[in-house]
Amino acid sequence: MKIRSALLATARGLGLANVSLAGSITLFVLAVLSLALLPLGVGVLTTPPVLGAVRAHANHRRLLAARWSGVQVPLPYRALPPDRRGGLVGLVEQCSLLLKDPATWRDLWWLAVDMTAGFVTALLAFAFIPFGLEGWTLALGTWKPIVHAAGGYWYAFIPISSQSTANLAALLGSGFLVLGVFASPLLLRAHFLLGRAFLAPTPGMALAERVRHLTETRHDAVDTSAAELRRIERDLHDGAQARLVAMGMSLGAVEALVEKDPAKAKELLAAARASSAEALAELRDLVRGIHPPVLAERGLGDAVRALALRMPLSVEVDADLPGRAAEPIESAAYFAISELLTNAAKHSGAQRVWVDIHHDDGAGSLRIAVTDDGKGGAAPSEGSGLSGLRRRLGAFDGVLAISSPVGGPTMVTIEIPCELSVARPTG
Repeated sequence: MKIRSALLATARGLGLANVSLAGSITLFVLAVLSLALLPLGVGVLTTPPVLGAVRAHANHRRLLAARWSGVQVPLPYRALPPDRRGGLVGLVEQCSLLLKDPATWRDLWWLAVDMTAGFVTALLAFAFIPFGLEGWTLALGTWKPIVHAAGGYWYAFIPISSQSTANLAALLGSGFLVLGVFASPLLLRAHFLLGRAFLAPTPGMALAERVRHLTETRHDAVDTSAAELRRIERDLHDGAQARLVAMGMSLGAVEALVEKDPAKAKELLAAARASSAEALAELRDLVRGIHPPVLAERGLGDAVRALALRMPLSVEVDADLPGRAAEPIESAAYFAISELLTNAAKHSGAQRVWVDIHHDDGAGSLRIAVTDDGKGGAAPSEGSGLSGLRRRLGAFDGVLAISSPVGGPTMVTIEIPCELSVARPTG
């Protein structure tokens, strides 16, 4: 296993050395030239694509660091708004945002380090095993043509002039081979750790991004609450309130007719009773829309099962929750699932939906997957329900991921950080 790991590190070290030398030097030179041309106006056109290539290069290194050495390098970049203006104005705005991002300048520092110290560490990760094998090839007889052609040859600190010195080279090569087995994976990891020192966000950058995220999610939460209040007011005004007013008018008419026309008064009383029943049903639906009683009484799993029974398509629910999450999180998860099921019923053309709900104790998060067998093609475009759902979950540090290729299936995954309490007894 160690030998295989060392051989992989050797091959990867060679590839990284080439990329560090050629790719990083090229991008560094292009970036410096583009920045130097900013005062002339030409740099405004070239800087965004060049810095975009630098970020792509850095992101590829982040990916290799995670895959090859298990070194996680978080993204430090500020989110760029979509270019709605287009043309030169949009380029100027994008260029300004890129230059104001501290991560841009750290990327440039990384390029300078990667084409020097990064190149050296990657080359060392490659060098030991091939150099050790060279010592053995010298001992196997290749020293003669090499020495005759070059007029002399040194292997490390050994001058090769005879078979005995070639045998010493083989002995020294064995040492390099053993060293390479242990050192090459470590040197490859050192290369990625060196890159992480520049590519990962600093504590100050992480704090600034956290403040930005909290500010954004706070605004989203306030907007969502205001929209919910407006919805409740509208439903009350257009529904239950209107029916109660009509019922009051009917009762007033009954009071006037009860002695003159008892039959008509009875009709009005029956209509008033029907209006009261309808108003009560609408009030119950309104309360259920704010916080379903089954959610408060029996928890998220049973609330989603009850929701599934009311859907016009087949919904299979698999919920494994050993406890209860906080009420705001349960409510957010419930309404997120409700919206996803509604979208599946209206837009996906699906026949079946699967809902999986469980808690990952290791990650400390509630994980929900909603999968349908519909036509796919769902995307969280700006202003869509999925985009709004993502913003609302952001208030709880939740994330929403969508996989929806054309032709289906569609799978929406939700993850909300939370801890479960001991399950509350049901009534």
